[in-house]
Amino acid sequence: MPMKPFLILQLRPECEAADEEFQALLRRAALSADKVERVRLDRVNLPQALDLRAYSGVIVGGGPGCVSDPPEIKTPVEARIEDQVLRLMPRIVDTGTPFLGCCYGIGILGAHLGAPVSKDYHGEPIGPITCTRRPESADDPLLEGVPQQFTALVGHKEALDALPQGATHLLEGDRCPIQMLRYGDRIYATQFHPEADGASFALRIRVYRAKGYFHPDEADSLTARCADVHTDMSGRILANFARHFARD
Repeated sequence: MPMKPFLILQLRPECEAADEEFQALLRRAALSADKVERVRLDRVNLPQALDLRAYSGVIVGGGPGCVSDPPEIKTPVEARIEDQVLRLMPRIVDTGTPFLGCCYGIGILGAHLGAPVSKDYHGEPIGPITCTRRPESADDPLLEGVPQQFTALVGHKEALDALPQGATHLLEGDRCPIQMLRYGDRIYATQFHPEADGASFALRIRVYRAKGYFHPDEADSLTARCADVHTDMSGRILANFARHFARD
């Protein structure tokens, strides 16, 4: 039987950034386009009868929205995107559907699990960080072949203030402690972008220049800061996810 596809949910309304992210996810997960189903939640609503059994797993990308923003400042598109993915989370958790949330995805998962999400860690600057494995990560399949410390790229406005109850803390960072977690044995989220390299961030810095991630005058210096960063090890997490959970 052919492998069931992975469902890739994208939360970016900006077409150029969404298209680049999709290609980056495919590349880092070592998946071809015929092995995934792509859904842009800025354009379509998920069907209420979506059958999660039809997929090997669900990957959620990043986006400019924040679950910690009060409802009155969210744009209609941001509110609809957030509502769609939050409505899906109970079913993912209840069924144990393999899940990997990237950046925005950690806020979505944390919010669903009742963890506090805020902008207290906005002080983590856009660019490379060092992720350090915690002892709890020793036998985790998504970190197979990943060294004790590695470099990843971050760009976010909010983060988890505390680990959700029942979750396992896998990777930590200096300025934003919770960089990767696992809930159960199939549900994961990262604060960093495992799909991204310097070229990804160059495009996103340009597209999101006025979205509140940084002062617009910093765009060129931030682009240069990310340009030659090697993120192969953070990308291995996506490849491990796809390989470990691929199923017929």
